[in-house]
Amino acid sequence: MKNRIREYRESLGLTQEQLGKLVGVSRQAINAIETEKFEPSIWLAYDICKVFQSTIEEIFLFEESERKSRSQQSRGVV
Repeated sequence: MKNRIREYRESLGLTQEQLGKLVGVSRQAINAIETEKFEPSIWLAYDICKVFQSTIEEIFLFEESERKSRSQQSRGVV
């Protein structure tokens, strides 16, 4: 899922490690979300958005991605 986490994080002068500590995950998890290798749970997405005082729709861009969603993968959608 595309997102604007890096843009928002850098605008606040936060490192990936600092953002991770604020939301209770590792720097590696923040990196994986920023690079679209991992989709956060709705609760983690909500916590990230609270840090930025923004809505989920402002941070996470719900558009078609080349990568299949987990639900598509579990259903075997090609």
